[in-house]
Amino acid sequence: MTIIGKFRHNHHEFTGEVIDGKVHSHIAGREYDMSKVTVLPPCSPTKIVCVGLNYKDHAAEMKEALPEEPILFLKPPSSIVGHGGNIIHPKQSARVDYEAELAFVISKRAKHVPAKYAKDYILGYTCFNDVTARDLQKKDGQWTRGKGFDTFSPIGPFIVTDIDPVGLAIKSKLNGEIKQSSNTSNLIFNPYQLVEFISGVMTLEQGDVVATGTPSGIGPMKKGDVIEIEIEKIGTLQNKVF
Repeated sequence: MTIIGKFRHNHHEFTGEVIDGKVHSHIAGREYDMSKVTVLPPCSPTKIVCVGLNYKDHAAEMKEALPEEPILFLKPPSSIVGHGGNIIHPKQSARVDYEAELAFVISKRAKHVPAKYAKDYILGYTCFNDVTARDLQKKDGQWTRGKGFDTFSPIGPFIVTDIDPVGLAIKSKLNGEIKQSSNTSNLIFNPYQLVEFISGVMTLEQGDVVATGTPSGIGPMKKGDVIEIEIEKIGTLQNKVF
């Protein structure tokens, strides 16, 4: 298992490996204390592919039948913000929700990849918050505006490689209070199935993000709130709402 991230030290941005709480830059051959660096989004995707209604408990919560195929939508790369960054509550919306999600990052170009080979195309896994202006989503009848605002895709803090994505505890905490608590074993379509399905529709490029859906317990955030997405073996993504 390797923990990979992107960081800024002074004005220098670099990719590093986290070992025992310190950041190692292999290119510069230097080691930094975590307190001395800024954690950046761990990847720079050409697109963020999201999956709707992909947890059995969330489908039950929404009183929806289980989908026969993955339900896909896109979020723009401009919506990404890293661990510790601010989620901006847009003035156009009266309700902005959190959605805890397991995401994975593509390691190399993928097109028509069978599920049995999907692992070879996944760099690793990270935490993702599919922030949603719920009122605008319902008003528009489609999801682009409600999910596409700047800062509506918190991701991180790091990418963790070589873990089994099935059977991981996943939680969201709003101001320290647990709001969502589930397990990736409740996924309807697992990451390998998603690679096969999505790569049959569109080419996935290196660095692209696939967010695998949220469990039950979604709810609103207000300005001043702190939201945390916690996934077993991966870590905790924390952001404040402004």
